[in-house]
Amino acid sequence: MSNTVVNILQIVVSLLVIAIILVQVKGQGSGLFGSAEGSFRTRRGLELTLFRFTIFLVIVFIGLSIVSVRYIR
Repeated sequence: MSNTVVNILQIVVSLLVIAIILVQVKGQGSGLFGSAEGSFRTRRGLELTLFRFTIFLVIVFIGLSIVSVRYIR
């Protein structure tokens, strides 16, 4: 994999992470910091899927970063 391909993949993954995080914050309806009562509820359905997908994308991003630093010269 070339350096350009890894860089493009990193940009795409980072934009996806930003978009999904913004969707999650907007879906809570109480602003960026949330309310005290909403902090301790369980995630269900689409919210749980988005949460897990966010974790997956962050792991992919970290993996791409490691590949970019370690193996591509």
